[in-house]
Amino acid sequence: MSSQLAQIAIFTVVGFVLGATLLILSATIQKIFGMKNPTKVKTESYECGMKAFHDSNIQFDIKYYLFALMFIVFDVEFVFLVPWATIFDIATNKMFLIGEAFIFVFILVLGLYYAWQKGVLEFD
Repeated sequence: MSSQLAQIAIFTVVGFVLGATLLILSATIQKIFGMKNPTKVKTESYECGMKAFHDSNIQFDIKYYLFALMFIVFDVEFVFLVPWATIFDIATNKMFLIGEAFIFVFILVLGLYYAWQKGVLEFD
């Protein structure tokens, strides 16, 4: 048990050290090769050689964000249903697995109904 704990601790420490090293390396490379003399032309946004029509810092409607969030939630549920489907053939208690899937999908439908009632999916 202690050797497994030591392996987990070493893995965690190596992960943090590697992350910190890459962060410091990235900042150092930016200092060496980065922009040293920022001017108005250098800091303008560049889009295919065309002049920008307006400022690139525009505000987006929150409904776009909420719609994207809803897409991610209902797209990630596929990730949870694939392992369920793969073990369905080898499972001994298939009715229990079907019940679990129906509960999971029912909770997703409740979430969709709630979002629909709140007006997340409606655009004006």
